[in-house]
Amino acid sequence: MAKQITIVGLGAGDLNQLPYGVYQLITKSEHLFLRTKEHPIIGELHSEISFESFDSIYEENDHFEDVYHKIVEKLLEKADDADIVYAVPGHPLVAEKTVQILLTDGRQSGYTIVVQGGQSFLDSTFQALEIDPIEGFQLVDALTLKSDQLQLNGHVIITQVYDQMVASEVKLTLMEQLPDDYKVMIVTAAGSSEQQIKEVALYELDRETRMNNLTSIYIPPVENSETLHHQFSSLRGIIAKLRGPNGCPWDKEQTHDSLKRYLIEECYELLEAIEEEDYDHIIEELGDVLLQVVLHAQIGEDDGMFSIDDVIKGISDKMVRRHPHVFGEVMVQDTEEVLSNWEDIKRKEKGSRDKTSILDSVSTALPALSKAYHLQKKAAKVGFDWPTIDGTWEKVKEEINEFEIEIASNEDERLMMKEFGDVLFALVNVGRHYKIEPEEALTSTNKKFYDRFTYIEKKAVENQKELQDMSLEEMDRYWDEAKKLVKRDKDETR
Repeated sequence: MAKQITIVGLGAGDLNQLPYGVYQLITKSEHLFLRTKEHPIIGELHSEISFESFDSIYEENDHFEDVYHKIVEKLLEKADDADIVYAVPGHPLVAEKTVQILLTDGRQSGYTIVVQGGQSFLDSTFQALEIDPIEGFQLVDALTLKSDQLQLNGHVIITQVYDQMVASEVKLTLMEQLPDDYKVMIVTAAGSSEQQIKEVALYELDRETRMNNLTSIYIPPVENSETLHHQFSSLRGIIAKLRGPNGCPWDKEQTHDSLKRYLIEECYELLEAIEEEDYDHIIEELGDVLLQVVLHAQIGEDDGMFSIDDVIKGISDKMVRRHPHVFGEVMVQDTEEVLSNWEDIKRKEKGSRDKTSILDSVSTALPALSKAYHLQKKAAKVGFDWPTIDGTWEKVKEEINEFEIEIASNEDERLMMKEFGDVLFALVNVGRHYKIEPEEALTSTNKKFYDRFTYIEKKAVENQKELQDMSLEEMDRYWDEAKKLVKRDKDETR
């Protein structure tokens, strides 16, 4: 018959802070088990109590999750024979994973789990640091700490910083959000006669050797708002202020319609940065594109129509929904199958919309070359495509021939334009078969032309010549020089 497990907290300090009821329980219990004997109170009561600790389990396992589950297994095994008392540091319901497992798994298995009092280490920590949690407070576990969960505008206490290895992991995580020299405090044995508080720069955190199971790290609230400018919430707040009552007149005047041209410009500038492989430039241009997204979302929020939360939720839901092979049970073999599934899901999602053609899903706002590419892709998905690349090349030759005939007749400029358009459309189809996006390809060539022609201009200045006074042969020579310089630069970077 399963017995009772009574869980008590040893508090965070000395024996004089231990509640009398808890003192009686641990001193009178015939079956006392300790998560760890490394606690000031156990040192003081060592001659008065008989106990078994689980410190050896920590030494035998590499992962804390394994430690917790093995401790619980041992406790349930011991409780089969008699009522037992399980004592943990601090309060049983504050940062005690084994207690949480007992409350769920233990009770589900039919054991009676009773939680008694105990002083939380938080009370002593607040007092030692002289901070008020009402100003904003977050308690996090060093063993599961994630950078994006930190709320650095308030007081943050990171518990279970057992040793230098854990401290090192904490340091690296905090450095993702805070400057290397940001001041933090190491708090050990708060509220006891062994209490120690030491302020250190963040980069020095793992150089402190006096760390144990009673050590926590305190991160004071960030007061300089620029320190958190890397966080999305900061950007959102900045844009809201710009469009607020005391904000910028220009930002307050903007509408979805007025911002359209800026979004297009920023996207093309980003493409240029990507083409140049200039990562600093890519960072800057990605920021400009993100600015447009947040501005549109703020306008939506100001109008009471939607917010950035709706935008993020929408795309998050879509990504999960369209990747059942990652977030669900669907199995895929390769990228082609992923894309096929994507299109099937997308078609089902949009099935209820009033579309008269599968081509209607191609945006009318796309540049003509890119639109041609996507129209062809849509048609190809239902089989309207050349079976081999040979057919596309034959079509290009046919369209060039028709264009030449139209030029020779020189009768109708509109017809010449249409035939030239047919040539471009056919060439786009060739590129599509080789997975070349035409807009990207032409952008690359435009940049190449710009770089080579400006080299010719530079040489003209060096030779004190006007461009119009240079011969075509001279220009061609410098053009070839520019080509060789680019090739040499590429070879040197390999």
